[in-house]
Amino acid sequence: MPNTVRRRDTPPPRTGSSEAEVLRGFLGYLRASVAAKVEGAPGPEARTAAVPSGTNLLGLLNHLTSVERSMFLGDNVTDWQATFQAAPEHSVADVVARYRETVERADDVLDGCTDLSAPVPRARPDRPAPSIRWALTHMIEETGRHAGHADILRELIDGTTGR
Repeated sequence: MPNTVRRRDTPPPRTGSSEAEVLRGFLGYLRASVAAKVEGAPGPEARTAAVPSGTNLLGLLNHLTSVERSMFLGDNVTDWQATFQAAPEHSVADVVARYRETVERADDVLDGCTDLSAPVPRARPDRPAPSIRWALTHMIEETGRHAGHADILRELIDGTTGR
């Protein structure tokens, strides 16, 4: 096992008291945590499956980018399993930058949403959009789940722990 590098843990955010501020605050916290977990990982190891399912660090962030794009930007994903692999020509820095750019664009959409019960605005007429509340809650669950996976994978790669 590699030498352990311990990062200082960042506690969950103290947010405003409104439901939207709490949901967006926790989503932002998880987004930053998962991006930081992938950032700086050694390229070959970040692509290498560390578990029998084939899950790898770079693939997790690539998948989360696709989920954000589908949920908030209206992208149509036809093969979710394929989103768990980053393109061979994309470096760790490329995948992290694409995720952060997607999050910024998603936040721009959310900034215009004041009613949590309103549907997510998106360009996909083929199915009904969920409410903003549901979308935020789902993204917290999805990002949190994969952030936990990323914690374990990064520790296996180079011993780095912490958020």
